[in-house]
Amino acid sequence: MNEQQAVDRAEEIIRQAVDTMSPRPTLERTGPESVGPCIARDDSRSDDRLQVTLFYKLTGVPGSEAAKLVLQARDAWLKQGYKYNSSDEADMSGPFPWVSMRTEPDDFWMEGITGVLDRAKGEGLATLKVRSPCFRPPAEDKASGTAAGTVSGTASAAPAAFETPSAGDPATRRALGHSSRIYDVLQAGSAPTQPGEGLSTVRDESGASVHHAWSTVPLPEDERAAAVGRAQGYFRSAGWRVRPMPTPAGAPAFVAGHPEERTVAQVAASATGAVRVAVTTPAARPAPAEA
Repeated sequence: MNEQQAVDRAEEIIRQAVDTMSPRPTLERTGPESVGPCIARDDSRSDDRLQVTLFYKLTGVPGSEAAKLVLQARDAWLKQGYKYNSSDEADMSGPFPWVSMRTEPDDFWMEGITGVLDRAKGEGLATLKVRSPCFRPPAEDKASGTAAGTVSGTASAAPAAFETPSAGDPATRRALGHSSRIYDVLQAGSAPTQPGEGLSTVRDESGASVHHAWSTVPLPEDERAAAVGRAQGYFRSAGWRVRPMPTPAGAPAFVAGHPEERTVAQVAASATGAVRVAVTTPAARPAPAEA
């Protein structure tokens, strides 16, 4: 797993919790997606791996509804087959419930917490937190070479290595050009670059590709769906092969492939309220596909 995969999976877990909530809250991210050292040792010291942690407040609903939202998050995660880390039935039945759970088999940990705003009135603020398993930083993957892809003496594919591409590289211009056209059709401003986003050259067993990932500013649900729909219409009219991407909560998402460039674009509504965009194109322009 790399950083982007960890962020995407953590967002999916958040989305699974909130997409069926009633009343429907607004997600307010607390700080950027936090990529920090992995705390995995028994003595609580960090090692050289990293973790992603997402932390959201559920706002826009009365404080009296906070407890209900945390319980709904717990029930949604249980329906996904996720397990309790710990459970206190007395606490869960009280005015300020808290739950700790984990996914299986990928071992993401999450919490639903009811912070106290007014104890006498039973008013609180619901928050959700998801923490990924540990993963190696890209520099370590690159330095470890084939050793990183060997388990018990059996060779496997090495993790992808990330590099900064040249601004004048044709593949870089191609990726940024496609991103620019997507930006135009989404008709939404871009958000500050988050961890795992930006421009990079990815090298793995299939070769090298230039990858550009970015997000829009948060949008209301109807505007978010309309923006994804406009992007899907643009790709179809431009002759790309378009395929909807199934998501656990039914959020609008699709992947589009250019028939000649072998460029792939992904556009998906996010649990943060943003639309996430990723464009990947081969570092060397391939020959046109045969008819």
